[in-house]
Amino acid sequence: MPVEQLESFLNNPAMREALSVVFERSNRGSEELQWADVEDALSSGQWGRLIETGVLVSGGTGFTFANPERVEQTLAEHGHLSGTTGGGVEIESESWAWYDKAAGVAALALFTGYWNTGIRDLIASFDNIILAPITNTLPFYAVVIILAIVTGLYSTVLQSQLMDHEKIRAYQERINELKERKEAAKERGDDEALEQIQEEQMESAGDQLGMFKLQFRPMVWIMLITIPVFLWLRWKVRGGHLGVSETGLVVPLAGAVSWQEPLLGPMSTWIVWYFLCSMASRQIIQKTFNIQTSATSSS
Repeated sequence: MPVEQLESFLNNPAMREALSVVFERSNRGSEELQWADVEDALSSGQWGRLIETGVLVSGGTGFTFANPERVEQTLAEHGHLSGTTGGGVEIESESWAWYDKAAGVAALALFTGYWNTGIRDLIASFDNIILAPITNTLPFYAVVIILAIVTGLYSTVLQSQLMDHEKIRAYQERINELKERKEAAKERGDDEALEQIQEEQMESAGDQLGMFKLQFRPMVWIMLITIPVFLWLRWKVRGGHLGVSETGLVVPLAGAVSWQEPLLGPMSTWIVWYFLCSMASRQIIQKTFNIQTSATSSS
């Protein structure tokens, strides 16, 4: 029985489910099965393919796996045996450390500066002490570019270092696996399998929360610097702290626009300019240093 044949079955949700069902009902390959033992869960075509490809061979009174050890190993490696996930590894729940929680509280406190003028002015005044030497030397649009590069580098590195990509990938694979199994069970009209899969989905409902906690952890630390920078920019533009010559930008199609003038819908020019610079710098940094900031499937 070629390993390639097993791999092709695992890449097909319907055949993957069929193989798993037959393996479990044969007591992990130790007992012979007849068509009547699995006709409630498999189609005759699926049963026939398992026999034609040599995965199942004729025994004394029924059919058995030609190489149950290889089948079990292959299913376990791909996380398709009951009680296993992506590679058979149990995903441990994520718990934030005390400093992560402290950073979250600090980020929420900074966030109130968007509505509270006193907090915003306090944060911006402190930032201005640090940024004054730069603003006194460079034009405002160049200062925005520098801030976008700094925050882009900071956020890209933090997102790469603090996010557990392997664990997020395992969560995604388990969720996708349940969805594929559910679709396969619907296609063959297997109500019993559907009920079991729905129970598994209920049990794994914490996966979504686990993924959210993993993905939000670096965001908390990123906000500790991006919120003060954004509040300073808002204070600088809307508070009348720009120089006389700092009127705005010349934008393609729009022409000369002031920093406070709406440029993209209700968003002012300074907001659009900052976000464009920030997104561009993040892309350049990721490409230049080959930094991964999102989990990608290993399949």
